[in-house]
Amino acid sequence: MSQAATIAMLRGEVERLTVRVAELERQLKTNSQNSSKPPSRDVYSKPAPRSLRRKTDRGQGKQPGSAGASLKLADDPDAVIDHVPSACSGCGRGLRHRPSVGVVRRQVHDLPEISPVVTEHRLHQRRCGCGLLTTAVAPAEATAPACYGPNITALAAYLLTYQHVPIVRAAELLAEVAGTSVSTGWVASVLGRVAPALEPFVEATRDAVRRAPVAHFDETALRAGGARWWLHAASTTTLTTYLLHPKRGRDAINALNILPGFAGVAVHDGWHPYRTYDVTHALCNAHHQRELLAAAETHPDQDWPTLLGGVLDELNTAAHTARELDLDEIPADVLTPLTSRFDTHLATGLQLHTRNHTGHPKGGRPSQSTTRALLERLHKYRDDVLRFALDLTVPFTNNQAERDIRMTKTQLKLAGWRTTTGATTWLTVRSYISTTRKNGINILTALRNAITGNPWLPPNPAPT
Repeated sequence: MSQAATIAMLRGEVERLTVRVAELERQLKTNSQNSSKPPSRDVYSKPAPRSLRRKTDRGQGKQPGSAGASLKLADDPDAVIDHVPSACSGCGRGLRHRPSVGVVRRQVHDLPEISPVVTEHRLHQRRCGCGLLTTAVAPAEATAPACYGPNITALAAYLLTYQHVPIVRAAELLAEVAGTSVSTGWVASVLGRVAPALEPFVEATRDAVRRAPVAHFDETALRAGGARWWLHAASTTTLTTYLLHPKRGRDAINALNILPGFAGVAVHDGWHPYRTYDVTHALCNAHHQRELLAAAETHPDQDWPTLLGGVLDELNTAAHTARELDLDEIPADVLTPLTSRFDTHLATGLQLHTRNHTGHPKGGRPSQSTTRALLERLHKYRDDVLRFALDLTVPFTNNQAERDIRMTKTQLKLAGWRTTTGATTWLTVRSYISTTRKNGINILTALRNAITGNPWLPPNPAPT
């Protein structure tokens, strides 16, 4: 091999190793703040808490217009106790025969002592002239000669599914607070009895999400029954539905059976299988903000990542302002300059990070740097990235689906699921609780109604 050929080979090897070192350094710096990694995977460094939100002129605490809660005097108290002074606090003279000149009201809001109430249902029997003996039908809650009622069952399901109380502690809480001694076995069986009553709710909710104008989609890995499963979530601001499936891709998405017939805007994180469905897409910009932060850290001499993230924030602010003013769209004189700046900064990034046309060492298509891949995605799916600014019914992020999934991770850390059946029943009840809560319905009332055979169902939406 000639000297020139050797030098050329070594130069190529140096370039390849330089790229490899840069990629390894980028991976080392990757954490939960500049990527989609969860905080639990921050192995090498634990970054200080830092929000991607920009500073605003809003003060801390409750914001104007948001619902508040405060304790007020009741107009019709349940009990009134009069306290009359017997003697003057100054001279000491008796006040027994002096007239009342005013009353100061003080009210104590408290819970009564809780004790179980036993209701006996006597099922009378009558014998017909034909000889047949007929017994009266028992109410739905009277399932055995002695059984726990729907209120206790609803409270147990609520503790297990919404408050994430372990089974043993839930049994202790029911005994101490409600005065009802229950076995851990009974508590463990509660969700298995509640979930079958929710079958009509599951189908109605999936149909409602399928017909919603905007829906959020996300998925995450879970362990159930000692194996890896995938939790798929589809939700709106008023609906939540889950599916536990052994696969992550199209088979699971089709089994959930929402995207195949969906006609609205699908908000997601850009995962490729979602792209294979012919629907209008909107991409989560929280992911883009984290990736732009990583690009800024990887290339500190370049300002386009920070500028691009700033434009996204300004567009989000403009969208919020337009909604507050009850506008159908962002005014053109605001939208056009911002989208032009977005395109300018994106073009700058693409010029600085050219496409790699050299084939992969192991064969196949040329691999692109993480920064280049981000830029190409933002360019290729520009309208989906900016969907929130072009359509004010679409949110800036996919946080709705992520919030609906997040608490399943909490349950996984606290207790987990020994069987897939247990995981499925938990998710069914959690979906019901999440949806009823989003609709402003008391959770315990909704659970009690489901247990007695009358589950709450979402309104049938009009077709889009």
